[in-house]
Amino acid sequence: MNLKKNLRIGVVMIIALVGLAMVSGVPTADAASKKLKVAFALLWTIDDQGWTTAHYHGIEYLKAKMGDQIEISYTEKVLAADAERVFRNYAQQGYDIIFGTTFEHMDPMLNVAKDYPDIAFEHCSGFKTGPNMGNYFARMYQGEYLAGYMAGLMGFKNVGTVATNPIPEPIRGINAFTIGLHKGLKEAGHAFEADKANTVVWLKAWRDAINETTLAETLVARKHDLIRQMADTPDSSVAACAAGVPAIGYGEDAARYGADCALVSSVWNWGPIYVDKVQQVMDGTWKAGEYWGGFDKNNVVLSDFHATVPEAVRQKVMAEKDKLAAGQDDIFAGPLYDQKGTLMVPEGQKASDKDLLTMGWLVKGVRGSIPQ
Repeated sequence: MNLKKNLRIGVVMIIALVGLAMVSGVPTADAASKKLKVAFALLWTIDDQGWTTAHYHGIEYLKAKMGDQIEISYTEKVLAADAERVFRNYAQQGYDIIFGTTFEHMDPMLNVAKDYPDIAFEHCSGFKTGPNMGNYFARMYQGEYLAGYMAGLMGFKNVGTVATNPIPEPIRGINAFTIGLHKGLKEAGHAFEADKANTVVWLKAWRDAINETTLAETLVARKHDLIRQMADTPDSSVAACAAGVPAIGYGEDAARYGADCALVSSVWNWGPIYVDKVQQVMDGTWKAGEYWGGFDKNNVVLSDFHATVPEAVRQKVMAEKDKLAAGQDDIFAGPLYDQKGTLMVPEGQKASDKDLLTMGWLVKGVRGSIPQ
């Protein structure tokens, strides 16, 4: 009887101690070893040489920084029609944070987030948020401004741009590039011919290798002295190089994918964002919000310069980059005029983030219109 009594007392004490540990928040061995589960829905394949490759590099960065603390999964080629199924599947599997990586993931993610309030959702490039869904983006226009500034300093004044879709993101990129081009030409003592400084043609797609090549070749045939890529593949830059005309890459380093004439590329750098968001979930500090970082957060980077870019030009561009990294972003400071000469941003003012995120006009110096 005493033995049974002692056993009962021992069991009660063990149960009490376990209960105390749970109440006090002390994790069990299993809880302590559990990895945070992180999922990504990718727009296209990880080897697309552009948008999705850049996101995959971000995932690799996250693995390198936090790989022993997290479990990562990703799904490729998640288009709008299949996005809700993919997000819901990850949520049902108990993932702690789920990332969407393109604008068209926004509404499907919001639908799923409402049903899983204990999971953190992060959406790239959209504008909608919820109690447990934030959004994130990078200020790529800063990199495009620097590329334009470099081009102006080098005397390029008849640029041809293969643009993508006529929405605010590409529009502000076109404008930032043209503002930088104007600044560079002025500093180098060259004329800025507003009727042809930056001629824009529209792909009306994010990626279309055949038409990217065709449009770039058309711009070369029209004697443009520099071709600017904006699509998610390097094909317009590659086409320019094949025709003997310099190019500027976008999204990824175009020189890595055959565009050996690319003077520089503005590159997405998603990794630091992913590490920051995942760490917040691990720490219990994550909150749904809107994130928009640039050089100040290392979310945009420049590739190496081509050997033909003069050292003096490099130094000027990097000095501008340092200002942006320090938080001094005056790219859209007034006075700024649209193509028709209408004052859009008065002197002494700057376009707000809201103005940039809804931008629907082209600055003076851009040739071409915004398709309806």
